[in-house]
Formats: sequence, C-alpha cells, structure tokens
Amino acid sequence: MKKTLLGLVLLISCFQTATAQKFALVDMEYILKNVPAYERAGEQLNQVSRKWQAEVDALQQEAETLYKNYQAEAVFLSNEQKVKREEAVVAKEKEAAELKRKYFGPEGEYYKKRESLMTPIEDEIYNAVKEISEQKGYSLVLDRASEAGIIFASPKVDISNEVLTRLGYN
Repeated sequence: MKKTLLGLVLLISCFQTATAQKFALVDMEYILKNVPAYERAGEQLNQVSRKWQAEVDALQQEAETLYKNYQAEAVFLSNEQKVKREEAVVAKEKEAAELKRKYFGPEGEYYKKRESLMTPIEDEIYNAVKEISEQKGYSLVLDRASEAGIIFASPKVDISNEVLTRLGYN
C-alpha cells in the first residue's frame, strides 16, 4: 500500500512539473531553406569542394597512369628500373592521399571553410531561437527536422516562422 501511494505521489509530482514547463518546435531545414545567405554559403562550399576534388582526382589519375605504364613495361625493365617506377607510383599515390587529407580531412581546408561560412549563420539562428525562448518562457525547443523521434507535434508550438521573422526574412 505504501509503495502504491508513494508511486502515485511521485507520478502526480512529475505531471505537475511537466505541465509547468513550456515547449516549442523549430524546423531547422525549413529555416535554413529560407535563409538566402545559407544557400549562398552552401553553393560556395560546393564550388570549392568540386575544385579540390578535381585536383585530388587528377593526382589519382596520374598515379593510375603511372601504374598502368609500369605494368605494361615491367617485362622490359631491369630490377633497378622496376624499383624506381614502383617508387614513383607509390609517391604519386601518397601525394594524392596527402592532398585529399589536406582538403577533406577532419581538420582540413573543407572543414575550415565550412566553419567560416556556416557558423556565423547558425549562430545567428541559435541566438534568435534563444531570444524567442527567453521571451516566451520556453524550457525546451526541439528541432522537428532532426531524427529526434517526434511522433506528433502541434503546429501551434512551431516557432520556425517567428525565427525567420526575427532574422529579418519573411
């Protein structure tokens, strides 16, 4: 009996705590699609990425060509020539891998470029969400675009348009 009563008291207190909090939703995909600066930054990032990938691909192609030439001529080469050719192929492959790491590695140029282009926009959006949340007393704001597992969300709590208005977009 005491366990049941204690469980009931805990359940009631949890409901009271939950009802005192206010929640809101934002759709970050929707917001980002409606922020032209984010689209422009994404396009700039894509252009730079394609350029860098073309450079990496060119080096990989050179390495592949060296290897094919080596295979075709291997029968006619002395052991010393074979070793030199193999070293040239390995050096070219290493150069391509190093360039790829430089551009696309965890701390590479792509990461730095993305940070410089996207972070200011993301920070601006975060600050707008934070201001709205503080003004309206929201305890929690969830991103409905993420895979958070939201089954149902009332459109009444979606503040995405309000965030866009705060940012100066309609």
